Amino acid sequence: MGLTLIKNAQIVNEGQIFEGDVLIDGEFIVDIDISISSKSSNTTVIDAEGKFLIPGAIDDQVHFREPGLTHKATIETESRAAVAGGITSFIEMPNTSPQATTQELLEEKFGRASKTSYANYSFMFGGTNDNLEELLKTNPKNVAGIKLFLGSSTGNMLVDDEVVLEKIFSSTKMLIAVHCEDEATIKKNLETYLKEYGDDIPIELHPKIRSEEACYLSSSKAIELAKKTGARLHVFHISTEKETKLFSNKLPIEKKQITAEVCVHHLLFDERDYKTKGTLIKWNPAVKTEQDKEGLWKALLDDRIDVIATDHAPHTLEEKKQVYTKAPSGGPLVQHAIPAMLKAHSQGKISVEKIVEKMCHNPAKLFHIEKRGFIKKGYYADLVLVDIASPWTVKKDNILYKCGWSPFEGTTFYSKITHTFVNGNLIYNNGKFNDTIKGKRLLFNRTNE
Repeated sequence: MGLTLIKNAQIVNEGQIFEGDVLIDGEFIVDIDISISSKSSNTTVIDAEGKFLIPGAIDDQVHFREPGLTHKATIETESRAAVAGGITSFIEMPNTSPQATTQELLEEKFGRASKTSYANYSFMFGGTNDNLEELLKTNPKNVAGIKLFLGSSTGNMLVDDEVVLEKIFSSTKMLIAVHCEDEATIKKNLETYLKEYGDDIPIELHPKIRSEEACYLSSSKAIELAKKTGARLHVFHISTEKETKLFSNKLPIEKKQITAEVCVHHLLFDERDYKTKGTLIKWNPAVKTEQDKEGLWKALLDDRIDVIATDHAPHTLEEKKQVYTKAPSGGPLVQHAIPAMLKAHSQGKISVEKIVEKMCHNPAKLFHIEKRGFIKKGYYADLVLVDIASPWTVKKDNILYKCGWSPFEGTTFYSKITHTFVNGNLIYNNGKFNDTIKGKRLLFNRTNE
């Protein structure tokens, strides 16, 4: 594989930015210094003058649609888009077809990824009302966690039996990640608007149907249950200011038993955007008010919210353009998440160090991911070079998702990912991909599970 020397980079790591060089040997970072000289003729040198060097981002929540929904996306197409966007590792959700609710089906997904994924990968095991025995077989060393849907989802993955829920929370020491929306509240709200509008409910009413109340009721219950049982709880895609008050910044992330995630779309869109974006920004939980958005920013910056993720969930444009009740929720984001957050940085909303903390360091800490998420000697060389003064506009011809669209179409970003290394391999280089190398299965340093 030879050596790779990245020189003159603005290295962003653990709250600092400093100019320096990074030496990669094989899969690993072997040296970081102010200046490293190339001692071998077999060294590839990359001059990173004026560019940020950040750890590869770890996206803790994606839906890559394989198996069973591959007309929307595949592990290959979406991991390729992720790597182009500076995401070098992902954790994928179980609501595929069939759902990953048995150990055999879960391992089948790992097998698929080993053959086609450009990025490093893990998958969550899906809990249901009746698979506790199977759930408890999950290996904490090589599976990211348990995913529970506490609001409506595909097929039978809604866990709405409170006895079962308490059993799951009290029986496993593995991280439990939850989608929190109260199903009864949503159904009641939907019925009201169906009577008035039929299937063609105005998209602006989506946050009234999947309301603040629905979110808060569910997330507060999950947190109460976690406190009661001692479960390790991670609450996905917080979307309301009210919910942020359920989380604390009194402990460092390593010591938290209850953690929270916010998604890019809840930080960057609000209900005013439905007018122009329509169902393209229909997500569950819904994009809500400007006040909610500002509340999420505040909680992110004061460390009540621990992680920024994408909830990348592509659908075809034809599917998304249907009437409200038929248009599915979710959208593609992995290619544009880091450029979008760096645009927020250029607007003075967040520091680059904080973006790296929330998208690289904290997912690695939170899931105890082995040797990733930092620029450190002995760690895997999952690294991303970013040109911070290279404007580009999202257009159909530069969108890499299989679905071929983006909610950011027409948006100009100021920062461009130029190089992405995965396990020391230069997988993405100024628009060109190395198709011969695949990512690796993530492993987890968990001693108490």
